[in-house]
Amino acid sequence: METIKIVPCLDMKDGRVVKGVNFENFKDAGDPAEIAAFYCAEGADELVFLDIAATVENRGLLLEVLRRTAEKVDIPLAVGGGLRTVSDCEAVFGAGATKASVNSAAIKRPELINEMAAAFGSEKVIVAIDARRDEDNAYRVCINGGLTVTDIDAVAWAKEAESRGAGAILLTSFDCDGTKKGYDIEMTRAIADAVSLPVTASGGAGTLEHIYDAVTAGGAKAALVASLFHFRELTIGQVKEYLRGKGIPVRG
Repeated sequence: METIKIVPCLDMKDGRVVKGVNFENFKDAGDPAEIAAFYCAEGADELVFLDIAATVENRGLLLEVLRRTAEKVDIPLAVGGGLRTVSDCEAVFGAGATKASVNSAAIKRPELINEMAAAFGSEKVIVAIDARRDEDNAYRVCINGGLTVTDIDAVAWAKEAESRGAGAILLTSFDCDGTKKGYDIEMTRAIADAVSLPVTASGGAGTLEHIYDAVTAGGAKAALVASLFHFRELTIGQVKEYLRGKGIPVRG
């Protein structure tokens, strides 16, 4: 089994880290630079920095906040939110990002994935997929910060993203986000089985067992965690110790 990554997520709104439930009712969790520095010291394998309001507010990512955060980070930093062009990605790389994540813009213009892969290499391209179950229990892609549900099948979209040059998938369950009831294991497994790319499971972590389930039953190569870490219900060290005790290879 490959080494599993534990990835804290910094969801950004108005320059602050926030955490909500089902993409709403956000609580302030602190300053991004301070939180990023803390997670690096605690043993995070990677950080995800998402400007969750950028697309909805029709603006670019807050580069100065990113720059200040990146200065505190010595591990891979994946950045997304409001990235619509190769030039937007160049700007976040210039501000300290090591990977660029696209979601709504790639749905609206899938060629963006090809352009990013050609410009930067697939290893720097993440396609984020926010998805929810419909009345037929199919997985439908959501865009615009989860506000718009499309008729696009999430599994088919993951396959297309891979074919266009994506290097990884960041999969968030809209239904599970912030609920602490566990990741959507069925959806995670469906995506993981459909592509050869590493899939990061996101949305719903509430216990150590949930993280274990995501990387075993769900087939994820990384587990993204937000509120559990932000509000100190669990530490990165506790998660890694638990997984190691279960025979799951982790770093550090």
